[in-house]
Amino acid sequence: MIGEFRDFLMRGTIVELAVAVIVGVAFGAVVTSLNDNLLTPLIGMIGGTPDFSGLRFTINGSPFLYGKFVNDVISFVLIAATVFFFVVKPMNHLMTRQRAAETEGAPATPEDIQLLREIRDALRAR
Repeated sequence: MIGEFRDFLMRGTIVELAVAVIVGVAFGAVVTSLNDNLLTPLIGMIGGTPDFSGLRFTINGSPFLYGKFVNDVISFVLIAATVFFFVVKPMNHLMTRQRAAETEGAPATPEDIQLLREIRDALRAR
């Protein structure tokens, strides 16, 4: 039973998943830091205040803290933009370049070979 458990833990997919989670957490910290320390102060310079958590209104003695929601929406948009422009776009560009290099690297079939294949396929069809 212990041996099976050890085999389960040592599978490649489990180790890869663990590494992905650890890198994801570290990347999340970097993106959050970028948002909190660089982008939010820029918004504060433009809009006057980077923190909207104090915004609220009250109805029948019940406070509605909509400022925290505004902060969370702005953080979500900033984080999504950061991931898109610093991760997704560069990866898409690299993948496009890699695919182009792979298709260019494969030599085109010579015309005489293509003609011979067409003749072969026509003979097989008879």
